[in-house]
Amino acid sequence: MLEKIVIKNFKSFSKETVIDFAKTNYSFLPQNCSDDGILKGTMFVGANASGKSNVLIAIKLLLDMLFLEKNINSDIYKCIFNSDPRYSLDYYFKVKGSTVQYEFIVETNKSIISERLFIDKKMMLDRLGNNARVFITEPNGIIYSEDDVDGETLFLRTLYFNTKFAGNTVLKEWMEYLTNSVYLNAYEQILISYGKHDLNVTSYLKKNGSEKINALFNAYNFKQNIEYINKEGENSIFFKRADINEPIPFSMESTGNKNLLRMLPSFLTVVESGGMILIDEFSSGFHNELETLLVKYFMKNAEHSQMIFVSHSTNLLNNSILRPDQEYAVEFNGREGTTLKRFSSEQPRAAQNIEKMYVSGVFGGLPGYKKESGKD
Repeated sequence: MLEKIVIKNFKSFSKETVIDFAKTNYSFLPQNCSDDGILKGTMFVGANASGKSNVLIAIKLLLDMLFLEKNINSDIYKCIFNSDPRYSLDYYFKVKGSTVQYEFIVETNKSIISERLFIDKKMMLDRLGNNARVFITEPNGIIYSEDDVDGETLFLRTLYFNTKFAGNTVLKEWMEYLTNSVYLNAYEQILISYGKHDLNVTSYLKKNGSEKINALFNAYNFKQNIEYINKEGENSIFFKRADINEPIPFSMESTGNKNLLRMLPSFLTVVESGGMILIDEFSSGFHNELETLLVKYFMKNAEHSQMIFVSHSTNLLNNSILRPDQEYAVEFNGREGTTLKRFSSEQPRAAQNIEKMYVSGVFGGLPGYKKESGKD
């Protein structure tokens, strides 16, 4: 599970920024924490264009560069407010009781300057330019030259696809966790699954049927079911609402219901299989109670999974839903770039109204619009 990420000169983050996903000393909502002390969910809230989505992009970029079969234009990720031509991303994962640290540095000409991989601070990969040394199977290292190292590709990707890290159970489990991960932009209807699961709603229903989704609907009194029909090569999805005999085609449903059904295959799969689900615009079309239900369901049922999401729904800032160490306020400060404030840094108590504290400015991350007086 992702324990920490350190971002420097990336997108709107000009200064080095640490984002911590490990639990702090809060004792309430223990179900929101995994057995290894990593939080199962983290929410980022803030004004429009403050840089919230860039947190998700920093995680997504690692997944894209490892698993997508296309060239990544890495030049677009450097912060434009900083003259330094390099940016860096440093990830820390907790895997089988060990800490896996992986860092890469990129220069604006799209060449990868360096990569370093550690397990419990023991170096596994050291790459500089087009030369690399790998210590995964050989204590003295195996040397790779420019014939083996592509300047625009992570060498970690090359190692993984060539060896699958056979014999190293920590790295194998780490890669399995990453391949189980999903990126979802609910507003723009973008879904990327990085592993073997096809999580497009039609593909999911064709393979798995509607039982798991309908079981969730029935357990939480949604008063609706879905029906998937494959007839003469054409796929059709219908919503069947209680007390209404006529099924409603997916295309005629509300935006919220359509977004929910598009999300649920990814949501349920990550809960079951592990991995990260990165959700941008989580609140797109959802009622407050539906958002609350989904977050609580994930925290209760996931064991080694993480839900890292961006939302404008301040109702989720509630100590009955999320802990203060699961909440970050995001603020944009001109040429200084994006800054983050973890709610737990203010040490709010369990009995305090976190939403009220946020909207009153305790944690920052507010738009700062001039108030409308309401007078003519």
